Amino acid sequence: MRDKIIQSIKPLRNVAGTLADDSPAPIGDHDLDAMPRSESPLTPAAVLVPLVARPAGFQVLLTQRTDHLHDHAGQVSFPGGRREHTDAGSVETALRETREEIGLAEDFIEVVGLLDDYETGTGFRVTPVVSFVSEGFTLALDSFEVAEVFEVPLDYLFDPANHQKRSRDFNGRRRSYYLFEYQDRVVWGATAGMLMNLYRRVSGGA
Repeated sequence: MRDKIIQSIKPLRNVAGTLADDSPAPIGDHDLDAMPRSESPLTPAAVLVPLVARPAGFQVLLTQRTDHLHDHAGQVSFPGGRREHTDAGSVETALRETREEIGLAEDFIEVVGLLDDYETGTGFRVTPVVSFVSEGFTLALDSFEVAEVFEVPLDYLFDPANHQKRSRDFNGRRRSYYLFEYQDRVVWGATAGMLMNLYRRVSGGA
């Protein structure tokens, strides 16, 4: 699985996170409804897609955001956030935000490439930075931003039987989105969309 993931995602040109090919328009939930893309400038952001190497197979590490945050409060997400002007690129943003949010040391992280940029309904252009995470790490959560951290088996997320598509009204418009239910967790919206992008690339459906 490791080699297949590396071969399926976008390679890096350098450690800053520059793509080795031209960056196309971002994907997003709007693709499910054939909605027009936002004409407003999007805020650059990046998330780490941490694939933890466990004996039983890869696990995707996810965070549950606290309920009082301004953006995406209470939702399940990857560690990450908006790019700062001092960040050299998407990789640095994702690693910095991961360190700040959950205290995952870079010694355990191997960055291997990128997924397609993802446009959120809240005005962000998010670059997902795919990485392998070795065992033995400890975490220190930022209690203001992160309520808890949990893992979901990658095999579960790659099983089409677990792929759901839902819709709801958002700002006066009906919008569709992907959703996963795992135990008592619900992963939906942009995070689920990025996971679907990873699935399609690895399965050959991108």
